[in-house]
Amino acid sequence: MAMGKSDRKRIVLKVGSNVLTKETDHISRGKIEDIGRQIVALQNEYEFVIVSSGAIAVAKQFVNLESNGKEINVKQALASIGQPHLMRIFQESYRDLGLLTSQCLLSYSDFERKQSKKNIVNTINVLVANHYIPIINENDTVATDEIQFGDNDKLAALTASLIEADLLVIATNTNGICTKESVENNTYQTINEVNDIELLENEIVAEVSTHGTGGMKSKIEAARIAQEANIETWVVNGLKDNFMIDVIQNKASFTKIMRKGSFYLEGEG
Repeated sequence: MAMGKSDRKRIVLKVGSNVLTKETDHISRGKIEDIGRQIVALQNEYEFVIVSSGAIAVAKQFVNLESNGKEINVKQALASIGQPHLMRIFQESYRDLGLLTSQCLLSYSDFERKQSKKNIVNTINVLVANHYIPIINENDTVATDEIQFGDNDKLAALTASLIEADLLVIATNTNGICTKESVENNTYQTINEVNDIELLENEIVAEVSTHGTGGMKSKIEAARIAQEANIETWVVNGLKDNFMIDVIQNKASFTKIMRKGSFYLEGEG
């Protein structure tokens, strides 16, 4: 079996903690199943690599750790406890749908070493070619970037760039990125299509999500990394059922950040 890319479009889907918990204090099996059902429906045309947050959120359901004075260490310990549980939920939910899953724990330093990068690409290509869905998270026990940088957005963009994805989809808890004015007056008008990331940055209102450490700033940074690799980024509302199919069919509002070679103005389409 050839281990390169197939004819299907390759999507890197990044799912944040707020989506996986449906903005509660518990991981939602229903949301994980919703994503799985969509993958089944789309699998003839698309192949998926998932970048999943949520390990810390899962662990908080089980334990309350005593701090040794450093909050970052507690978060790393929680991630270590939560990661196997998160993978078990994916595995059980997806097995029922006939989907196969695999775990890939990566660190940002892996993207800086030539051999590591080659290994990541080869491993993911073998997994996808054999119909396994790679589920990627940061190796939190040895690294602190996800906790400090922002909910795996950067990790997803670097992965998309490295494995030459056709599309980066960032599932969050809003209908894409809204204009600053609309956020301030609570009308929440989505920016549909944009090419210039600098313009997009000017529309950002500072906020941090409840479970994740991201917010829109880290999503724009991720889109910048993807755009440099000539990959389109979609910021979509993952809280809604069927969200991927709806945005692919243009039935829902979301933000499309175009590749470098495309020239669209905000609001077109």
